Amino acid sequence: MIAAGEVVQRPASVVKELMENALDAGADQVTVVILDAGRTLVQVIDNGCGMSPDDAVLCFERHATSKIASAEDLSDIRTFGFRGEALASIAAVAEVTLRTRRAEDEVGCEVRFADSRHLSTEEAAVPKGSNFAVRNLFYNVPARRKFLKSDNVEFKHIVTEFTHVAVTRPDAAFTLTHNGREIFVLKPAKSLKFRIQDILGMNVVNELVDVSAETSVVRISGYAGRPDMAKKSLGNQYFFVNGRYFRSPYLHKAVLKAYENLAPDGTTPSYFIWLEVDPHAVDVNISPTKSEVKFEDDSVIFQILYACVKESLGKNSFVASIDFDREGVPDIPVFGKDFEKYRPVAEPLPSLDPTYNPFDNDGFPSQESYFTNVIPADTADSFSKDRPAQGADSGFLRQGGLVDRREDYGKLFEDKTLPSKSVIVLQNRYILTAVRSGLLVINIRRARERIFYERFLKALSQNVHVTQCSLFPVAVQVGVENRLLFEEHSAMLSSLGFDISSFGNDTVVVNGVPEGYSVEPGRVQTMVSDITVALSDDHNSVAEMMQSAMAERFARLGAAGDNTPVTNAEAQRLIDALFACGNAEYTSSGHRTMVIMATEDIEGRF
Repeated sequence: MIAAGEVVQRPASVVKELMENALDAGADQVTVVILDAGRTLVQVIDNGCGMSPDDAVLCFERHATSKIASAEDLSDIRTFGFRGEALASIAAVAEVTLRTRRAEDEVGCEVRFADSRHLSTEEAAVPKGSNFAVRNLFYNVPARRKFLKSDNVEFKHIVTEFTHVAVTRPDAAFTLTHNGREIFVLKPAKSLKFRIQDILGMNVVNELVDVSAETSVVRISGYAGRPDMAKKSLGNQYFFVNGRYFRSPYLHKAVLKAYENLAPDGTTPSYFIWLEVDPHAVDVNISPTKSEVKFEDDSVIFQILYACVKESLGKNSFVASIDFDREGVPDIPVFGKDFEKYRPVAEPLPSLDPTYNPFDNDGFPSQESYFTNVIPADTADSFSKDRPAQGADSGFLRQGGLVDRREDYGKLFEDKTLPSKSVIVLQNRYILTAVRSGLLVINIRRARERIFYERFLKALSQNVHVTQCSLFPVAVQVGVENRLLFEEHSAMLSSLGFDISSFGNDTVVVNGVPEGYSVEPGRVQTMVSDITVALSDDHNSVAEMMQSAMAERFARLGAAGDNTPVTNAEAQRLIDALFACGNAEYTSSGHRTMVIMATEDIEGRF
């Protein structure tokens, strides 16, 4: 009654199907072992109910399943899988070994399949549960194996599928190992929030608020991210219906609509939303990979979800609070209202000489001054002999006679930092300088973008770059998937001047950035987030086009990320660097970097 087609697209498809089968079998402990991003081995071990020798052979037949007994069960799906196509499709493109035993059996069995053919069935001493070992994926379909991506890309997809399944069952334990390295070791969690923390880190959990609603149509629970913590990159957006992960652009719009005028433009908040509906009111069979679902009435779910998220955001205050750090600070005593009655407080009066005028007596106290006694008598006598008459108060003593005091006044107001050619920085956005035909106005951000673009293009094509190292390396938690993304593009980032290395499973350390980038910790974290967005796009074009596109992306990133004030000297250096570019008038995307206001146009305004 259902023809869904093939389910094995890449190693991540095998991981998803086998993990879901393990949970449907009642397992509370699932171990996933990966070699070479799944090309060599995908092994899933569980402690579920296991299978009898006959069922162990039968499960590899197409449409053979133990999860439904009649056609009516198709409208009341409460398990992850039900078609009986996963194992058959896997056995058609890989070598599969199944070792399984039921709790009531004394001896288990080992079944081997390859190229959809049953090779052998033997008795084996195995623990309760099932152990699927899928080796040499696509060994008999060379074209499919050839078009697999790099190990980092394929393993990133495996981590994604592993996360989707592990989040749905916080009460179960999960382990993921890749090439002998433990990536995730998840113990049973007390609640869903603890499971999210174990997978995605404390940073994600700290930005979540509760979401809950219960109606006759749907019950909603879960968490939504703070609007001020929304990211530019897509990530950590999860929908689940009846314990099954699914994607829904339509419901995603409902969540984003609730964040209107709250989150910055171009950003996406995190959310983990569970929907519980009547199984008869949702169709989970519209996608071969069961990643999409269809509700009986989508518009009602949309409105309820929007109202639920909007209400949750309204209940919570997102205004930044002031954190007074009082540790180590001495306590300030609090005086009562009668304190001055018993200890009168007198206002201190400053001592001053009302007759003092430095321009009348060259800085020496007058004869009537209260401060005359501060000068020793012998010194005063020596000075009094050399002092000029009272009428000569327009000069001061210097060896050789009187010198006019006013000759050096102008030097006090000279700006020695001004370059030879005067420039003006307007609101830290524009540079104004005079040229022969009028007034030159340069857009600072676009000028930086053009300079960065040519610098990065040269770095990518000729491997010539300059890295400015940070005094203190900055660690940024990016998650396992994004950490793999940085590893995959490490060579390209290094050629641009970035010094970014992995630290643990979900963190990168920024040791240096290209010349001109900001190295302040807060801006470094924003920069890493923007780099993640830039690297997430697939670049399958020719090398020259990819280099140009990446140089343009990182040039725009560097120009927008630096908002430090520009001094006049820096402005002059920026002008020199801009006019050294091959095309100084336009950015790589075709926007003007400068305009010239002709003298005639300026005169016409007067």
